[in-house]
Amino acid sequence: MLFPRLIFLVVDDQDLMRAVTVNQLRTMGCDRVHAARSGAEALRILRMNKVDVILADWNMPGMSGLELLRAVRADPKLTLLPFLMITAEADRQRIEEVIDAGVSSLLVKPFNTINLEARLQKILTKGSRNLPSTPTVQMPVQPQAPVAPVDRMPGADMALPPTRILVVDDYPVSLQLLAHLFKDEHEVQTATNGEAALLLCAAKPAPDLVLMDVMMPEMDGFEVVRRMREQPDQASIPVIFVTDLTEDEARIKGLELGAVDFLAKTTDPKLLRSRVRNFIRFVNMRRQLQADYDLMLDAAQMREDVENITRHDLKGSLAGIVGMVQGLANDEAMAPKHVAQLRLVEQAALQVMNLVSLSSELYKIESGHFRLKPAAVEVVHILHRQVELSRSAFADKELTVVVDADVAVGVEIPQAVGDAMLCYSLFQNLLKNACEAAPKGSRVVVTLKDESPLRVTIQNTGAVPVELRERFFEKFSTSGKPDGVGVGTYSARLLAKAQGGDVTMSTDDATDSTTLTITLPRHTFAPTTSP
Repeated sequence: MLFPRLIFLVVDDQDLMRAVTVNQLRTMGCDRVHAARSGAEALRILRMNKVDVILADWNMPGMSGLELLRAVRADPKLTLLPFLMITAEADRQRIEEVIDAGVSSLLVKPFNTINLEARLQKILTKGSRNLPSTPTVQMPVQPQAPVAPVDRMPGADMALPPTRILVVDDYPVSLQLLAHLFKDEHEVQTATNGEAALLLCAAKPAPDLVLMDVMMPEMDGFEVVRRMREQPDQASIPVIFVTDLTEDEARIKGLELGAVDFLAKTTDPKLLRSRVRNFIRFVNMRRQLQADYDLMLDAAQMREDVENITRHDLKGSLAGIVGMVQGLANDEAMAPKHVAQLRLVEQAALQVMNLVSLSSELYKIESGHFRLKPAAVEVVHILHRQVELSRSAFADKELTVVVDADVAVGVEIPQAVGDAMLCYSLFQNLLKNACEAAPKGSRVVVTLKDESPLRVTIQNTGAVPVELRERFFEKFSTSGKPDGVGVGTYSARLLAKAQGGDVTMSTDDATDSTTLTITLPRHTFAPTTSP
C-alpha cells in the first residue's frame, strides 16, 4: 500500500478529534504523522518538514481550514500538496468556495477509517485536484460558470445504496423479529454473539447502525460497544441498545458508552421502527452530503479536464491558421498590401496562441514548477512586431507608437537570454497596458538599451494614478479600465522574473508620463575567429 510511505499532517483544534484521526491513520499503517492544533501551527510545520498529504478540519478558530487551504495553494512550495478537508458543513455555497480554492477532496463528519481510507485512496491514485477552478489569465475573459448547486446537477438525485443495519441478539426470536421489522427498507445483517458482531463491524462496508442486545453470554452488549469504541474504524458506528434491561443505571451506562438511544424490547414495534427511521434519516443525510460533495468535486475536475483539452485543441487549430497565413504571406505573387494584412492576421493568431499557452505556464511559474530552457531571444524583432500590432489595435486612438534600438552603428543588435514565447507575452502585456493608458493622439516610445543586463523602456504620456502606484504590479490591480482584470502587469513581472529579469515602474508628475523598465539577462555572442 502507498500510505505507509507517505508523511501526513493532521490539523484540528480539538485534541480528541486530532488524536482519533492520527490513530485512524496509524491503523492504516501510516506511522509518519505530524499533528497541529491550528492553521498557523500547520503552516510552520509545513515550512520546516516534508509533508505529502494534509488532513484539516474546516471549523477552527484563528485560521479556518479554508484559510489554511488558500495559504497552502498560494505558497509555490506547497501548492501541489493533496489537501483533504474534514467538515460537517452543509452550506452548498461554502462548499463551492472550498472547491474553488482547490481542495483535493472532502470528508463529511462523522467518519471512520474505511471512509478515510477511501478518500485518501481516491486523491492519491487519481491525482490531487489542487488547481483553483478559475485559472490565471492575461486578458479579460467571460467569467467561468460556478459549480452548479448539487440539486440542479444531472445525477444528483440518484438513490443511495441501502442503509446497512446490524442486529445483535442471542435470542433467535428477538433476532428474527428485529430483522423482519427492518428488512423491507434496509440491508440487514445479524449476529448472535459479541465476537460475531465485532467481526461484522470491522468488515467493509461497515454497518451504518447497530441494534444491540445487552444481556448475552460470554460478552454482553456493553462490552461489545466498549471494544468497538477502542477501534478507530468502529468508534463512530452508532449503536441503539434494544434490551430487556429497563433500570436507569443500565440506561446511563449505555449512553455513557456512546449509544444514541436505549430502548426496551417491549417497545411497540411501530414506535421502534419510527425511532430507528428517524435516526437513519440523519445517517442518510450525512451519506447524501458526502455523495453530493463528491459529485461537485467530480464536476469541477471535469471542467478542468475540458479546459485542458480545449486549450490543446485551440493551440492546434491556431497553429494550422498561422501556418496557412505564413504560406500565403510568403507567396511572391501576393500584393504587398495583402501581405501586410496577412502579417497582422498572423500576429493576432500568434497572440491568441501565446495567451492560450501562457494560461498554463503562469500557473507553473506561480507554483514554482516552471523550468526555464534558456536560449538567445531576438528582442528587437519581438518589439518591432509588437509595435506593428499595437499601431493597428489602437488605430482609433491615433497613437504614435515607435521603437528605437539605442545601439551604435555597426554593432551587432543585442539579444536576451530567456524564452521567446514568454518575452513575446511580457512585452505584449506591457505595451498593451501603455497604449491603453496613453491619451488619444499621444506617443508611446519603446527603446532597447545596449546594456548588460539588457534594458528595454516603454514610455507613455499619462502618470499612473497615485492610489495605484504602490500596488501597480499586484494581482487584480486595475484603474480606469471597465473591462480590465488587473493581471497584465502582474503577469509581465512574473514572466520577467522567471527569466532572471525584472520590471519596474516610475512616474513623472511634472511631465505627466510613466516609464516601464524591463531588464533581461543579456546573451553573450561566441567570439568569432579569423580564418
